[in-house]
Amino acid sequence: MSTTEWWRSAVIYQVYPRSFADTDGDGIGDVQGIRAHLGHLRDLGVDAIWMSPWYPSPMADAGYDVADFRDIDPAFGTLAQAEALIEEAHAVGIRMIVDIVPNHISSEHPWFKAALASPDAPERDYFWFRPGRGENGDEMPTNWRGEFGGTTWTRTPDGSWYLHLFTPEQPDLNWDHPDVRAEFESILRFWFDRGVDGIRIDSAALLFKDPLLPEVVDGAKHPFHDLDEVHDVYRAWRRVADEYPDRALIGEVWMPEVERFTNYLRPDELHAAFNFDFLGCAWDPRLMRECVDRTLDAHLAIGAPATWVLSNHDVTRHVTRYGRADTTFSFDNNLDGTPVDLSLGTRRARAAALLSLSLPGGTYIYQGDELGLWENESIPFSSFQDPMWARRGHSRDGCRVPLPWSGDEPPFGFSTAEPWLPQLPEWKDLTVEAQTGDPTSMLELYREAIALRRTEDGLHRPAMSWLDLGPEVLAYTRGDRFACVVNMSGSPIPLPDHETSLLASGPLDGDRLPQDTAVWLRLTA
Repeated sequence: MSTTEWWRSAVIYQVYPRSFADTDGDGIGDVQGIRAHLGHLRDLGVDAIWMSPWYPSPMADAGYDVADFRDIDPAFGTLAQAEALIEEAHAVGIRMIVDIVPNHISSEHPWFKAALASPDAPERDYFWFRPGRGENGDEMPTNWRGEFGGTTWTRTPDGSWYLHLFTPEQPDLNWDHPDVRAEFESILRFWFDRGVDGIRIDSAALLFKDPLLPEVVDGAKHPFHDLDEVHDVYRAWRRVADEYPDRALIGEVWMPEVERFTNYLRPDELHAAFNFDFLGCAWDPRLMRECVDRTLDAHLAIGAPATWVLSNHDVTRHVTRYGRADTTFSFDNNLDGTPVDLSLGTRRARAAALLSLSLPGGTYIYQGDELGLWENESIPFSSFQDPMWARRGHSRDGCRVPLPWSGDEPPFGFSTAEPWLPQLPEWKDLTVEAQTGDPTSMLELYREAIALRRTEDGLHRPAMSWLDLGPEVLAYTRGDRFACVVNMSGSPIPLPDHETSLLASGPLDGDRLPQDTAVWLRLTA
């Protein structure tokens, strides 16, 4: 593989290990399943795989409660198998990105076990242990609300309280302690030494807390979100990454303020960060154009690449979102009974694929996007495994359902056992097997679009210019002659003068583009 700044324009595929493919018959995906299906990712044409956490974990939060960052959970396989996957991916031209979770660790981590064992343990200083308020210390140190909702403090048998912005099984680390900083720099080197090409940083803005523990007050500086000290950590991580050729640091940064967001992308910090503004944008040409402009202007100003993502393991799949009247993303609009038009959602998702793959920057594909999967909203409440359900009334399980590979009924080749979350029987026409070779399928659309992205000269140019085709149309050029046109109006529109149509998300009506359809064109010289 070449040693270029690959992350600037890469197509990166997110693998959720529990749900990709199972080879040992326990209904849970594993590393061997990923190795067995590398051909699918090679044929899709992706440049890199982002691996959601695969470390030893009690799975209180689907692996984001890590007990050991230097090994693989036995449910997924072994470290040797993971190393073989990295090598085999490289052999077919695919880079590897692993997930690091720095805000917290598992309550089963040796550090936290030692901290609980004695109030005098030095490991206590690695966390946020504090006395309670009130005469008997039986009131929480603050009234902070957690990222999943609910309280953020749990009392220990000795009467002290410890902080967890997520679940009680995920105690927050104290990043003011030098041992914590040194440990994570060592973890980065551990995975870089094994050939990993990038690190995805979970909840990147949450690491530091105001030691005075003030309450959250509107208009005041937030006590634990986006504190300035976090940038010292990522400058140190950047120095570690720079010890290795061609490595990338990619942040999960949920930040509404563009200025604060781009602070993480300064030349001596992270290489890229996820664009949640785009993910949450409504299917509306004005709002989408504003989002694209805002993103590109901010990234251009600091020389960082933009990123485009439609779905991930935390949000309702975009086929479902785009099939609702309210197409924006919110944790609170899931499972609300709002009707979904899957035909409309699929049509828009096909158009969105061409949109996201033709904008300047990198593109992320969540596993199953390429198959056009929609949210499984029929999982019984009693079967939910997501801790957010109990604490916030929202479950992310519907987007985490195992992939359908082949066959006419569940488990669709995913496993020989019942999958850990139920698949939808209606997915029988969406399996990899059923879609392969079908020129009208979502899978072949993604394959062709990614292949064209590699060869089309205009898509290698950083510049982008808007075309004025009316207020209900999103249209732009890349390079001299490449154009993408997305019709978001309620009726067909005439296409601009063009030499040829390279790829369309749906059938064209002569030289007219139907509603909720996108097309790539080579314009007339």
